Amino acid sequence: MSRDIIILECTEARKEGKRPSRYMTTRNKKTVQEKLEKLKYNPALKRRTLHKEVKG
Repeated sequence: MSRDIIILECTEARKEGKRPSRYMTTRNKKTVQEKLEKLKYNPALKRRTLHKEVKG
């Protein structure tokens, strides 16, 4: 398969002492080689925050 399952984790929650939110998504490993970053909703912080790919 050319798609990998990756985990995105919130980057701001740990700084504020809250539990980070995590999302699972897929990425095409042939076209996108750098780590993925997306703005996703964090329910603990009640706002959209930057989520970065973590090792899974």
